[in-house]
Amino acid sequence: MNKYNFFILIILTTFLMGSSFAVGKIGLNYSSPLLLAGLRFLLAGIIMTVIVKLLKRKQPSGLKNWGRVAIIGTLQTAGVMGCIFISLRTIPASESSILTFMNPLLVIIFGTLFLGIKYKWYQWSGVALGFLGVGITLGGINDFKIGIVFGAFSAVFWAVSTLLVNKWGMNFDTWSLSAYQMLFGGTLLLLLSLVLENSYFIVNINSIFILLWLSIMSSIVQFAVWYFLLQNGEPGKTSSYLFLAPLFGVLTGSILLDEPISYSLIAGGVFILTGIYLVNCSFKTFVEKP
Repeated sequence: MNKYNFFILIILTTFLMGSSFAVGKIGLNYSSPLLLAGLRFLLAGIIMTVIVKLLKRKQPSGLKNWGRVAIIGTLQTAGVMGCIFISLRTIPASESSILTFMNPLLVIIFGTLFLGIKYKWYQWSGVALGFLGVGITLGGINDFKIGIVFGAFSAVFWAVSTLLVNKWGMNFDTWSLSAYQMLFGGTLLLLLSLVLENSYFIVNINSIFILLWLSIMSSIVQFAVWYFLLQNGEPGKTSSYLFLAPLFGVLTGSILLDEPISYSLIAGGVFILTGIYLVNCSFKTFVEKP
């Protein structure tokens, strides 16, 4: 793949990642948060499942692996996306995106504590810079809101699911795993919506467009492009561009929602983006054997 096509696809997938926060916040004008998240991933999961069946991709085998799919769906889709959509009720899309994309920093910490993975000194420097950036960002917020907690938990769930996918991923076809975990997570979100919130969805042209955009563009297309890049390029180098996603989250929040960009948000964002880059700029980690 030539550099021009690679760059275009990187911009597309990270833009879809980052802009989904602003689009999702707009969607909350028409729907309760858990219901919107559930509908998004149930629809995306159904479409992906049909694609997987048509392409005759390898299916998960055995009850144990189906249980792992359910765990990943609970964490990656229900946990991450549920927390994101709830956070958007009370905090700007820019803040939610920055908090959520702390996950590469948490992967370093959790990977060290629970899996014994060893990382380079500059990756740990990235973690320190990232959390310094979070502190600067939150320091500029005069009114603490519960959405900050949910935004942080979305990063925690994402980091844990990343490590589990890394550990279990060899047992699954990537496309099948994505389809079924979205299907399971979306169904779980709908059940949680019925129990935990006053569910509603206002049906009109705007709400349907937002739902389709989130399900198709920000889920299926984003996934397809991202994994195409990972399979056709250097995975570590490709992953290092994830720092663009929160940048797009801040920019689209400002453009679509007229959210102010404070100096503390800019300064904190710079530290966080630098930290994420340092975390991803080394492409090899190893587990030290006892």
